[in-house]
Amino acid sequence: MTKYQEVQAELLAKPATWLVTGVAGFIGSNLLETLLKLNQTVVGLDNFATGFQHNLDEVQRDTTAQQWARFTFIEGDIRNLDDCKKACTGIDYVLHQAALGSVPRSIENPIATNASNIDGFLNMLVAARDAQVKSFTYAASSSTYGDHPALPKVEENIGLPLSPYAVTKYVNELYANVFARTYGFNCIGLRYFNVFGKRQNPDGAYAAVIPKWTGGMIKGEAVYINGDGETSRDFCYVQNAIQMNLLAATTTNSDAKNQVYNVAVGDRTTLNQLFAYLKVELGGLGVEYKDEPVYRDFRSGDVRHSQAAIGKAAGLLGYEPKYRLGSGIKEAMPWYCGFFG
Repeated sequence: MTKYQEVQAELLAKPATWLVTGVAGFIGSNLLETLLKLNQTVVGLDNFATGFQHNLDEVQRDTTAQQWARFTFIEGDIRNLDDCKKACTGIDYVLHQAALGSVPRSIENPIATNASNIDGFLNMLVAARDAQVKSFTYAASSSTYGDHPALPKVEENIGLPLSPYAVTKYVNELYANVFARTYGFNCIGLRYFNVFGKRQNPDGAYAAVIPKWTGGMIKGEAVYINGDGETSRDFCYVQNAIQMNLLAATTTNSDAKNQVYNVAVGDRTTLNQLFAYLKVELGGLGVEYKDEPVYRDFRSGDVRHSQAAIGKAAGLLGYEPKYRLGSGIKEAMPWYCGFFG
């Protein structure tokens, strides 16, 4: 039995109460679904800035009536301290996913990114500390590595940030560390590396590459690659991220607490390779995309290569990623075909 299987069994035997911020978003709604299927009680907080009601509706369809009855939704904003305090009342574990994501969005509007990702983050820390929750697990980002050239990325070695978004995510880690040292507050940060999966928004200017390209292929539209296509990423299926959230939140290993971990699989895939993978997988589902990608300029603020070392997460938390890129794409594609069908 893996450590994750042990945690799932323990939660089924002894349910807890969880807060998921950004619950109507991509990762948040997947966390909600998993927790409800483990018969946990869940409070969700979202202001629908980047989340969607249809994500919550889908979770309701995918869970039983009894499981869904354990969910309470609060429409509120992490930039409002009172909303944060209300959401944290009676909570055992906080999974803080709410943020304004996207490097390009932060370059275009750094003030809004700062307000949500720093002011909102501090509000959540204060509210969770005052509510005396057992642990506070938050979404950090691989963007924190900035211009550090070494591969794979190791948690202790970071460079200078390359975007306002990266700055905000680094400040999150600094604040969490200060709260741990000053207040004895249990925080764990998860540096997500290009997480993908069902319910990831494929539309809009800030859509992530996998849903954006998949949607374009299904609709027969042009697929654009920023740069020469040899930029590489460590793509991580959402179920791996869910595993890390639950392992981090519930860990009893004192050495594992108040740390930051990479959430990835330790692989490196170029954008050209990704395009080929998606094309083949969709072809197996009856979607034939015959066009070649359109190459354009590199995007400001993007790092050239990204690959994570996951030894720290494996050693201290028992993390074992179940999905690599291929198996994650295979599981996610039917959802995208249904979304655009």
